[in-house]
Amino acid sequence: MCRERQTMIFFYNMIFLFIPLVCQWMWDNLTCWQPAKIGQVIWMPCPELFEVMNEENDGEYMNNTLNCEFGKVSRNCTEDGWSEMFPHYVDVCLFNENGTSPDMYYVTVKALYTVGYSTSLVSLTTAMVILCRFRKLHCTRNFIHMNLFVSFILRAFSVFIKDGILYAEEESNHCFIHTVECKAVMVFFHYCVLSNYFWLFIEGLYLFTLLVETFFPEKRYFYWYTIIGWGTPTICVAVWAVLRAHFDNIGCWDINDNAAIWWVIKGPVLASIMINFILFIGIIIILVQKLQSPDIGGNESSIYLRLARSTLLLIPLFGIHYTVFAFTPEDISKRERLVFELGLGSFQGFVVAVLYCFLNGEVQSEIKRKWRSWTVNRYFAVDIKHRHPSLASSGVNGGTQLSILSKSSSQIRMSSLQAETPAT
Repeated sequence: MCRERQTMIFFYNMIFLFIPLVCQWMWDNLTCWQPAKIGQVIWMPCPELFEVMNEENDGEYMNNTLNCEFGKVSRNCTEDGWSEMFPHYVDVCLFNENGTSPDMYYVTVKALYTVGYSTSLVSLTTAMVILCRFRKLHCTRNFIHMNLFVSFILRAFSVFIKDGILYAEEESNHCFIHTVECKAVMVFFHYCVLSNYFWLFIEGLYLFTLLVETFFPEKRYFYWYTIIGWGTPTICVAVWAVLRAHFDNIGCWDINDNAAIWWVIKGPVLASIMINFILFIGIIIILVQKLQSPDIGGNESSIYLRLARSTLLLIPLFGIHYTVFAFTPEDISKRERLVFELGLGSFQGFVVAVLYCFLNGEVQSEIKRKWRSWTVNRYFAVDIKHRHPSLASSGVNGGTQLSILSKSSSQIRMSSLQAETPAT
């Protein structure tokens, strides 16, 4: 029986209680092996990643659990150090008919979200430059978009930093990563993720308030939005860090086995997702009522088309896709959850930047206006240089030339406006 075997192992280990430790902590890229004495046999369960690979073979998985040896691997501590593992992971942990390696599955997911976060990072940075560069785009709505973009940028950076600390080197000893720097990286990572969820929530709250309230003091509300978006995650992560330091100070804080402490971060995330989903439903109802108003006009097909387009635009902005796995237990559908939340979710920043900056009509108009202005100024600068080459040496400074160019471009715009205005 398994219980009798575990009892024997316990008394066997007690015999070597006072023998000096020879085999130190060891990380074999899948399992952390604890220190042991000469002669000790250490049994470890199969790594969690094999459970993901075996989800599709639940029947075979349950049949093999009846065997005491299933789901465990062992190493013997000898005078020369750790022995080879027996049995091997593939022999007792992997029950997959097609022979797919679990390492390749995680490598694929990691490559997918690395590409996604990199794409989002480049597009969001470009969008931030555009919104900051043009003063006519500075309004409360775009300020909220800019804060959301920053939260996506920070989230991408935190993911890259975390991966660089934990998984940069395959031979790094994950059993012994417990430095203050490593824990600080995990605190920063959770803060960035939580801030991103809260700014998605603020986007939904702002739009819902804009549709419901007639008189909307945007500047006063924006002050509270900023406090909620950056302040609330600070409080939650600070409480989580204090609790981890006092009650679960193990490793690099990258594993959350203590459910009560983990809910300090998981609870606000689920609350923001749930409230955003309710706001999303409320906004869709308001849009249906407004589109069906006689003042809007249009046939039934055009109304549904506009409603569908508005709904698709709001899904990435509100993060509605997170509701798919938000309220399911974490040990269910791990494969799908990883691909959906890490793989596809990493492209959310890119989609938001495209929809709310690059395809925004106001942004496109401002870029076109600046481009026309730059083209006209450049044309006159070249024209004046060729027609009056002595201007540069005749005492006319750069400021005078710029004023001449601005006046010329203004006169051209006025003449074009008069030409476009129909005679009355």
